[in-house]
Amino acid sequence: MSAVAPALPAAVPTRTGLHDPPLVRLALIGISLLFLALFVVTPLVLVFAQAFSAGLGAFFRAIGDPVALAAIRLTLVVAAIAVPLNLGFGLAAAWLIARFHFVGKTLLTSIIDIPLAVSPVISGMVFVLLFGAQGFFGPVLREHDLKIIFAVPGIVLATIFVTFPLVAREVIPVMQAAGSDEELAALTLGASSWQTFWRITLPKIKWGVLYGVLLTNARAMGEFGAVSVVSGHIRGETNTIPLHAEILFNEYSYTGAFAMASLLALLGLGTLVAQYVVGWLGRSEASPR
Repeated sequence: MSAVAPALPAAVPTRTGLHDPPLVRLALIGISLLFLALFVVTPLVLVFAQAFSAGLGAFFRAIGDPVALAAIRLTLVVAAIAVPLNLGFGLAAAWLIARFHFVGKTLLTSIIDIPLAVSPVISGMVFVLLFGAQGFFGPVLREHDLKIIFAVPGIVLATIFVTFPLVAREVIPVMQAAGSDEELAALTLGASSWQTFWRITLPKIKWGVLYGVLLTNARAMGEFGAVSVVSGHIRGETNTIPLHAEILFNEYSYTGAFAMASLLALLGLGTLVAQYVVGWLGRSEASPR
């Protein structure tokens, strides 16, 4: 009986064969650049062009207007309150979800995502139903002469709500990928939970934390929908930068409106640059030396 020749292995495609044809690559690059030019670069250029169309003097007069300065101050104050609170919540939620197994863990993870799935306008309306004059807590607030809706506390609450998933969503995967071996070793050697967190866990997740803080800050300063519902649009008191820009635009004060819009655009660009720097530092630290 003749020997049966062994089956030859199937041909393995070479790396060159897996590459897309040059024409396909060029087409994809061209479509991407065209999309970015039309929907990202051009609008930003037009915003800055309109902001400076009347000259530097008009731009700085619009920014230096007392009502505009009040909007800038309020925006900074709201972000200064919302970001640290969401940082604390994000770290606690990430620690709980990444390190512990418990009934309802999946449900908790889904609940954290609710502000990302619900329209910000609906979020603002919920706070009106809770804290408005005719809301659930309205009688109690009137009795104690407290005002939340159409005041700064309502703006802070709405901003916290729409931004609270951002830190948690950035930190959870980083903490899960880092593992818990070093924390368990530290606890075995007698370290307390706080010592373990500050000396081991936080250094491992610091870049994810910074990334989440940057996103939270940018969203807090640029939030419009929820803040618009609860603010009351009171000039010089409850208008943030986005709300003030809208009012000026509706009044055909285009220089002032686009001057305020340019501040938000600069915030967005600065956030992108900071995110790139944070990502580069994180990759540099993780790469072997």
